[in-house]
Amino acid sequence: MRAPRVSVLLPVRDARATLPACLDSLAAQTLADHELVAVDDGSRDGSGAYLSSRAALDRRIRVVASPARGLVHALGLALAAARAPLVARLDADDVGAGMRAYVDWVNGLLDHEAMAHDRFVESPIVHPSVAMRRAALNRLGGYRAFDGPEDYDLWLRAFDAGLRFAKLEQTLLEWRDSPGRLTRSDGRYSAEAFLRLKVEALARGPLERRSAVVWGAGPIGKALARALVGVGRRVAAFVEVDARKIGRTIHGAPVVGVEAVPGFPGALHLAAVGRPGARTQIREEAERLGLVDGQDLFAVA
Repeated sequence: MRAPRVSVLLPVRDARATLPACLDSLAAQTLADHELVAVDDGSRDGSGAYLSSRAALDRRIRVVASPARGLVHALGLALAAARAPLVARLDADDVGAGMRAYVDWVNGLLDHEAMAHDRFVESPIVHPSVAMRRAALNRLGGYRAFDGPEDYDLWLRAFDAGLRFAKLEQTLLEWRDSPGRLTRSDGRYSAEAFLRLKVEALARGPLERRSAVVWGAGPIGKALARALVGVGRRVAAFVEVDARKIGRTIHGAPVVGVEAVPGFPGALHLAAVGRPGARTQIREEAERLGLVDGQDLFAVA
C-alpha cells in the first residue's frame, strides 16, 4: 500500500463517549491523505468495538488492540505502526473550550525563538496540535516512559537536540477540558513533575557549569531554588524588588536588589514569577542590564 502523507496517532482508553466527535472531526480535515493509527489500550467501555466499526467504514483507520499498558506504551505502538513520514497526535476527547489562560499563552508563542525562550514556563506546544517528522521522533528515542509528562519531556529533549519549532497562526484544534483528563487527575502531570523536568533540562543545558540567580523570592522562586539545589546546582542569589525581602537569606542565598545583579557575572538568571506581566518587567530590566534573553535569562514558572 502507498504510504499516506500523515499518520495520526490516537491512544484510546475508555473514551467511547467522546470518540464519535473526535473521529468525525478528523474525517472532516481538508487533508484527506492521512491514516489514523488508533491503539485501544485495554478499554472496557466498548471503545475498541467502536473503533473497529469505524475502521470498517473508513480504510484510513487502523486499529491496534493492546492490554492496558498506559499512554506511553500506546503511543509507542502507534508510532511503530505509522507509515507516513509525518506524524500527528490526537486525543480521544479533542473538542471543547480547553484551559483558556494556558491556551491564550501558548497561542502567543508562534516562532521558534519565542517557544525556546519560554520552554521552562510550561509546555510551549499543545501535543494534539503537533505534526512532526517520524524520523526525527525516532532519532529522539520516541516517548519516554517515566513518572512525568511524556509530551513536555519530548519537547525539552527536542530543543536540546537542536530541532526547530514553528506554529501556524490559524486555530486548528478544539480541545475538551474535563475533570477526568490525565492532565488533572494523574500525578505524572502535576506541577511537581513539570518542575522536575524543567530543572533537569536546565541542569543539562543552559545551567551547565553556571550558578543560578533567581528573580523572585516568592513561592515559585523558592520551589525552584529547592529543586535546583536538589540536582546539585548552586543558587547564588535571589533578586527582589520588595524592600522587605532584600537583605534576607533564603536556602543559603542572599536576597538582593536589582542594582546588585552585575555582581554575579556569568550566572544564569531565572525569572521565577507567575504573572506574565511580571515576566515582561523582568525581561525589560534584564535587557537594560545587558542580559540576553534565551542565553543569560530564562523564564521559569
